[in-house]
Amino acid sequence: MPPAPTSSYRPRYSLAAVTLAAMLAGHAGVVSSAEWQVKPGDSIQAAIQKAAAGDTLRVARGHYPGNLRIDKPLRLIGEGRPTIDGLGKGDTLRVAAEDVSVDGFILADSGADLGEQNAGIYIQPGSHRARVSRCDFTYTLFGLWIEKAKDVVIEDNLITGKRDLDSSQRGNGIQLYNTTGARILRNNISFVRDAIYVDVSHDAIFRGNRMHHSRYGTHYMNSYRNLWEDNDTYYNRGGLALMEVRDQVVRNNRAWGNSDHGIMLRTIQDAVVENNIVAGNARGFFIYDAEYNTLRGNLVVDNQVGMHVWAGSVRNVVEKNDFISNREQVKYVASRDEKWGAESGNHWSNYVGWDRNGDGHGDVPYEANDMVDRLSWRHPMVKLLLASPAIQTLRLIAQQFPLLRAPSIVDPKPRMRPEHSDWRNWLGKHYR
Repeated sequence: MPPAPTSSYRPRYSLAAVTLAAMLAGHAGVVSSAEWQVKPGDSIQAAIQKAAAGDTLRVARGHYPGNLRIDKPLRLIGEGRPTIDGLGKGDTLRVAAEDVSVDGFILADSGADLGEQNAGIYIQPGSHRARVSRCDFTYTLFGLWIEKAKDVVIEDNLITGKRDLDSSQRGNGIQLYNTTGARILRNNISFVRDAIYVDVSHDAIFRGNRMHHSRYGTHYMNSYRNLWEDNDTYYNRGGLALMEVRDQVVRNNRAWGNSDHGIMLRTIQDAVVENNIVAGNARGFFIYDAEYNTLRGNLVVDNQVGMHVWAGSVRNVVEKNDFISNREQVKYVASRDEKWGAESGNHWSNYVGWDRNGDGHGDVPYEANDMVDRLSWRHPMVKLLLASPAIQTLRLIAQQFPLLRAPSIVDPKPRMRPEHSDWRNWLGKHYR
């Protein structure tokens, strides 16, 4: 039983807890949970110290200055969105126990020390099964820092960083380090360094998040078996960056209007990247040192470069993607051809072949690049002459003489029609 509360904290016992206690009366070790009421003028930290493991603290609407530390399993519930104010120092709230739940608060004004990793909520090592729901993080360095904790759930939060700082001096919205089984769901994150940063964290689900106005929407490093699904990354420098990872599933996401890339696949193997919309970025996909991956059913539309592929990115399956209205469909840097679409083909809006037998596939292969493209990459001023008769003659000569042919992405059976009938809705989604 908890100690007798003072007049400031009034414990309320749930009917279920009282009934269970009555049924098990006489049995040693039976503990019932209590509810504590915290009102403006009270100390939340004092209530935490008085409460017993498993209790619930209900905090009324108000302003509560000072840093908090939860060192026992508790539920902390905000009623009317009370504000916990870190006063510009340290972590606004630190979780230092398993099975802690924080729901319905405004977490404000953490410290700004990157070396100390100041955060709105810091979930320290061993704080397994923490849950943070429906909170607003305002002017915090890191929104949430989660370290060496299992099965954490972070859902339905609004996270806004210290937007007056330079990007390099901000923290990340959600930082995961050495975790397993995290669930990061339906959060809205902006004006931080990287909206979600994932390092050495496995078996996680990232679903329904919105990440915008940051350096990267999300930044993966050294993490395996994660699912990235139904997220929006827009108006960042980069959308989704998967780096040095394996066994990822990336599906049904939208990466648009990013000033550099929509989706980066760098040093990645055994991933499935399917049914994503990548629109209006400088580079739709940036693929570097990527092998044994499947890219299927993606819409790559209205980017400056649809896919930038280099550094030994081979042995990937690329099928049923739509490449539409990109200024340059593929920029491919390699010493030999790479075949895409061997089974079902991809759609290329600039394909000029024909389909005489009506099977829905072009009768001649699509080649993404030729010698003129290579020349323009090395000497950008050549682009001023691309419409000239001399350049068009050079393209024709290169087609007729294989020795002059440049290595290219080759699609042997290009699809005549796109899979995505709504592709026009994604035109003009550029960075602003």
